[in-house]
Amino acid sequence: MTSNTKSGKDTIEGLQCPIPLQDYPRVLLAHGGGGRLMRQLIEKMFLAAFDNPTLKLMNDAAVLKMDSSSLAMTTDSYVVQPLFFPGGDIGSLAVFGTVNDLAMCGAEPLYLSAGFILEEGLPMETLWRVVQSMRTAAQRTGVQIVAGDTKVIDTGTGDGLYINTTGVGTVKSGINIGPAQVRQGDVVLVNGDIGRHGIAIMAVREGLEFETTLESDCAPLAEVVKELVDSGVELHCLRDLTRGGLAAGLIEIAHSAGVHIHISEKYISVQEDVRGACEILGLDPLYVANEGRFVVILPEKDSDKAKAIIEKHFPAFPARIIGKVEKEAQPVVTLENFLGSRRVLDLPSGEQLPRIC
Repeated sequence: MTSNTKSGKDTIEGLQCPIPLQDYPRVLLAHGGGGRLMRQLIEKMFLAAFDNPTLKLMNDAAVLKMDSSSLAMTTDSYVVQPLFFPGGDIGSLAVFGTVNDLAMCGAEPLYLSAGFILEEGLPMETLWRVVQSMRTAAQRTGVQIVAGDTKVIDTGTGDGLYINTTGVGTVKSGINIGPAQVRQGDVVLVNGDIGRHGIAIMAVREGLEFETTLESDCAPLAEVVKELVDSGVELHCLRDLTRGGLAAGLIEIAHSAGVHIHISEKYISVQEDVRGACEILGLDPLYVANEGRFVVILPEKDSDKAKAIIEKHFPAFPARIIGKVEKEAQPVVTLENFLGSRRVLDLPSGEQLPRIC
């Protein structure tokens, strides 16, 4: 990258660089954390460079219109550390995470590719455990891993193992799920407690101990979404709550849809161990990542039916309506706390928990 000395603006081969290099001359961990810097990087760097109508929607997966049907496509990379954690591992996480992104647009997942970046010296037994976990996860979700790639990098440069996956699925005719469908009066439904995945990872890293074993919520969501779609429930928007947690997911929807979403803290389920760990670590559970939780935004008339379907798949944690889409021109998410006070939720500027997915 060179500097245009006449204008003082950063350029790439004569094109103005949209990221202010004087503020962020190098990539930070926060650029991958699901917060404000990540959104800025995506919008001002990648979206500006690869601009097209499908990418502009910035959904979890892209729905690609074919002659008589639609395909959904998504891609993701997994760099979680440690590789194995209570409730899952990098292999199951890679499969479930990719399948979940496809499900969020109402797609039926069919095929995955898997790219492995291996660090020299990684025990073959570790790689075998990960591969077996991926096979089990693929069988559970009904997808086939049909293509892949392997690269090996020098010792000390790769932290063991990274995985990249791409997923492809089909979308039934007439299914149109996304932020553009959100309407005033819609309710916001969550399929269980929040924050458990991120805290389960941090507990292993920091040696935190709880009265009971705290496990990640890592789980596939395609089956429950398929039942919701097949039931005729009018689904307006779905979003899985990964990096940036519940808060970031809702903020992204509010900005994309141009709506005001109001939620109430008293309806949001957080396990006591998770809440306690967040207090110790100085974290807000609203912003802690999940890997088996998603929000459903839909008309209130369909909420009871949707809750009943969700609770069949997640019986341990009842689905809850945590808020509503209100009439207001400004796209914003507000939270009413336990004391009845309201505050505006904003995207975090930094990275709370790096390397959790």
